[in-house]
Amino acid sequence: MEAKLLSTDPTTLAVLTLFALLAFTSGFQQKAMDKLLNFDRLVLSSAVGPESLAFDHLGGGPYTGVSDGRIVKWQGQGLGWADFAVHSKYRERVCHGSNDSMLESICGRPLGLQFYKATGDLYVADAYFGLLVVAPNGGVATQLATGADGQPFNLANGLDVDQETGVVYFTDSSTRFRRRDYILAVIMGDATGRLMNYDPKAKKVTVLIRGLAFPNGLAISNDTTFLLIAETGTCRVLKYWLQGPRNGTFEVFAELPGYPDNIKRNPGGEFWVALNQDKVQLNGQTASDFGKTGEPSEHHPVALRLSQEGKVLEVLERRAATSVSEVEERNGTMWLGSVDMPYVGVYTL
Repeated sequence: MEAKLLSTDPTTLAVLTLFALLAFTSGFQQKAMDKLLNFDRLVLSSAVGPESLAFDHLGGGPYTGVSDGRIVKWQGQGLGWADFAVHSKYRERVCHGSNDSMLESICGRPLGLQFYKATGDLYVADAYFGLLVVAPNGGVATQLATGADGQPFNLANGLDVDQETGVVYFTDSSTRFRRRDYILAVIMGDATGRLMNYDPKAKKVTVLIRGLAFPNGLAISNDTTFLLIAETGTCRVLKYWLQGPRNGTFEVFAELPGYPDNIKRNPGGEFWVALNQDKVQLNGQTASDFGKTGEPSEHHPVALRLSQEGKVLEVLERRAATSVSEVEERNGTMWLGSVDMPYVGVYTL
């Protein structure tokens, strides 16, 4: 199906976001997660920006993509991070350790990633090299798709895998802007993003929705009846039905007080939505949002835990972390990804 969503004037969007934020933070009664103030840091040896996290079928990891185009794996305390995979055109001398956005088109930028537990394959949405898959033992990734319906992927971003069928869902955030220009895409109200899926049996990509305002992270529900899409440009989460009488249609799942990045389902079937703080700061916040020192106010949500109905259950505030792109909750531990920090945050619940 195709859908055209209305773009929003950037100034209006910023004002609406500000009022939504003030109303949200003043009206929410549940205690925010101050306990994350002292989370541990799994420091990367080189490169930065572990935006998305994944664990293999044995619980190993996390695995994450970083700014120089590599996918790395956490080996545990004392061992640290190890290289796991790169794309086929990776140039080590130029790329290794790079945090230069101008080199991303050469080095790649792995964003969303998820394992298909039945095979051990790791699927990756690379902003510049499209949809990739990595064999269970790592190495050089195989490029599965670089476009759909005659339109190349311009910013492959969020990704999740249906563990029952093996179908891969992923987003192309914009057909006009590359990843290094994502701020412009949001400011200008770009609504050229797409939701797609890849069937590994048919080896085919299908476009499910067009006209999205910077679609970002994805998460499939526990019962696989629906898929959540973080629509960054409109500060909301969409619900796309995968089964039932509304199959193939979508609706608004939640309105948010900031710009969402990735979404991850927790063991209880709820959803953690990261609100990328940098995107909010760069899109029109006024001086009233900042403290006397010029620093952003610490009382600002950077992640929300949502129920299966889209209700806010818990808030992670700025005081806990300054840049959060993803929150993964598993086995009593919170794992925090970031688009620009040189570490993965970890907190034991």
